[in-house]
Formats: sequence, structure tokens, C-alpha cells
Amino acid sequence: MSEKNGAIDTAQVKFNFKGKRALVTGVGKGIGRAVAIALVEAGAETYGLSKTQANLDSLAKECPGVKTICVDLADWKATRKAVESFGPIDFLVNNAAILEIASVLAIEEDKLDAVLDVNVKAIVNVTQVVVKGMIARKSPGSIVNVSSQFSKHGVKDFALYCMPKGAVDQLTRCMAVEFGPHNIRVNSLHPTVVPTELSDRVVVHQGDDAAFFLNRIPLGRLLVMPEVVGPTLYLLSDLAAMITGHSHMVDGGFTAA
Repeated sequence: MSEKNGAIDTAQVKFNFKGKRALVTGVGKGIGRAVAIALVEAGAETYGLSKTQANLDSLAKECPGVKTICVDLADWKATRKAVESFGPIDFLVNNAAILEIASVLAIEEDKLDAVLDVNVKAIVNVTQVVVKGMIARKSPGSIVNVSSQFSKHGVKDFALYCMPKGAVDQLTRCMAVEFGPHNIRVNSLHPTVVPTELSDRVVVHQGDDAAFFLNRIPLGRLLVMPEVVGPTLYLLSDLAAMITGHSHMVDGGFTAA
């Protein structure tokens, strides 16, 4: 593989997902959008959920192959209905998340409920629908839950993000144990900061541009999107056929330092 601006060009790693059906949550922007486009390019019939229609309209122009439904993942019943309408799914990427910034002593009940609804409960909800279908069809499958380096590292004022991501990690392990006998694999992916609207809010809050993170990343730079997409597709693929229940750090060494 070649390198581009110091980063491995993961686009040169070719995956063939023809005949597979994939679902990505939080597909309107950022990591979810990039993963969905990559899945289409790899041949998968790809579906996506997002709560913002304008983002889905933009995605449809960029990549018409992604079939989408606009739904608020905090709405349990509407989300289940949307997922059920997609039919059988082989790959699931639970990516959707929201960010609320507050010190622990300033956390308000409605903000706590909001992050738990989307960042944790929605993963349970969507996964239930998808996995019940896999089991009924006796079909293998692969799930990637997008976590964060912050599930392993406390950050001032970010309890409302770190705590749900920690729950995602434990949920991933429990899912892997329960679903393994059905040949359904579940792993979590833990990116460091990659340029997205959500991560921009994190960087701005810490001040001094990205120096707060750069000084803590041994490799000395932030992620670029292909470096998140590539590991996600790898975990979905048969190349990772014996990998389940694990946390995969894509953090440039942030959590090792």
C-alpha cells in the first residue's frame, strides 16, 4: 500500500461484499457517511439511518446507492419499524452518536437521557432487530459498534460522551458472547479524533486547536477518514472471521501513552 500525506491509502485495500446487505446508523455525516459509501463501492447493498433529511438528500446526490430512511434513533418504535423495513441484514455498523459537553456536577437529566437514548439504547434496539433476523435465517453476520478512544480515557467535561462509549464496549463483549454460537461476530472500533463536525466540537472545547490531542498521540497526527473506514470494513469482512468481542484501537497510540 502507498502512503499519502503520511497516511496509508486504505482505498487500495479492496473488499468484495457483493451479495451482502449492510446497515449503517448515523449515515448523514462523518464516519457513518464514509463507511456507507465505502460499502456501496465494495458491492454491498447498503442502507442507512439518519435523523436529518438534508444530510440524507446530500448523501443521495453523492452516492445514490445508499438507501436511506430519516428517523430519530431516540424514537424506539419508529427506529424498529425503519430497520424492519430494510429486510435481511448481513453487516451492521452502529455508528450514530450525539455529543453533550458538561461537567459531571452540571449534567442535566434531559441531556443524560438524550445521550443514553442514541449512544446506547439505539444500539440495543437496532441490533435486536438485525440479529433476530440473522438467527431466524441461520445466517452468519458481523457487527461493528463505533466506540471511541474516550471509552478508555477520562476527559474533563466529557462524562456524557465517555460514559456511554464505555457502555458500548461492555455491550459489545456481551453481544459477542451471546451471538457467537450463531456465528455472528461483534467488535468495537475506537477512533481518535478524525475531522468531523462532532470531533470539531471536542477540539474547540479543549482550546489551542488540536494540540491537546496531538501532544498525546505518539504518532503525532490526527486520523484521516480512510483510516477509520478501512478497519471497519476489515472487521466486517471474512478476513476477521475469528475476531469477536474485541476493542480495536485506531488512535495512533493515544491510549497506550
